[in-house]
Amino acid sequence: MDLIKFVNEQLSVANEIPDFRPGDNVAVSYKIVEGEKSRIQIYRGDVIQISGKGATKTFTVRKMSSGVGVERIFPLASPNLVEVKILKRGKVRRAKLYYLRELVGKRAKIKEKKYVKKD
Repeated sequence: MDLIKFVNEQLSVANEIPDFRPGDNVAVSYKIVEGEKSRIQIYRGDVIQISGKGATKTFTVRKMSSGVGVERIFPLASPNLVEVKILKRGKVRRAKLYYLRELVGKRAKIKEKKYVKKD
């Protein structure tokens, strides 16, 4: 087992990614390669799950596009992942938010956490 951990650590890319949780609203900057050109595309949505660990850790982001729900899975160890910005912190009580797939309109919104700054 130690050999597997060693290989995963060697393959992992050291990205500066903030600590986010399911329910958070994030903006993921991802490098898209089209032919010889490459560009950075921003994907904004809610994190509905985080799964795996180490080099295989992934997270799923869900957004509404023209009234249709779109989900995309991003690997954390990908070299194409440029940055992840946390826009809002969500107040949820579950680790997997699959129930959002059936909800529409105001019911599909996630409440925002209230923060008190500590001095």
